[in-house]
Amino acid sequence: MRIHINSVFVDSQVKALDFYTNVLGFVKKHDVPLGGPEGENRWLTVVSPEDPEGAELLLEPSGHPAVAPYREALNNDGIPATQFQVDDVQAEYERLRALGVTFTQEPLTMGPVTTAVLDDTCGNLIQIVNPV
Repeated sequence: MRIHINSVFVDSQVKALDFYTNVLGFVKKHDVPLGGPEGENRWLTVVSPEDPEGAELLLEPSGHPAVAPYREALNNDGIPATQFQVDDVQAEYERLRALGVTFTQEPLTMGPVTTAVLDDTCGNLIQIVNPV
């Protein structure tokens, strides 16, 4: 058994695709129209360019009524919706800050890991991590 797809709920798939590809650097894997206004309902996944056959991230529309209170609770408590591993948290933090990304937690080393938390502009906090 292995992880195939993980989801993150997004306010706008169009905005999310732009952020996750043009800012974070993922690449689009699947983009299947499922109907809805302005192409907002799609089976839309991205993958790491370093592992294009690896786990996919589904940019899931956030329309279900349970999503808003769930995300609000996570965001209010500063809990990331998901986590991405990077080679160097400080370097990635600086690269993303230069692109205008907002961080809710600057790089912080805690024992064997360094983390930082960013706002994905689509309703989620995302943690980047580098286990030392």
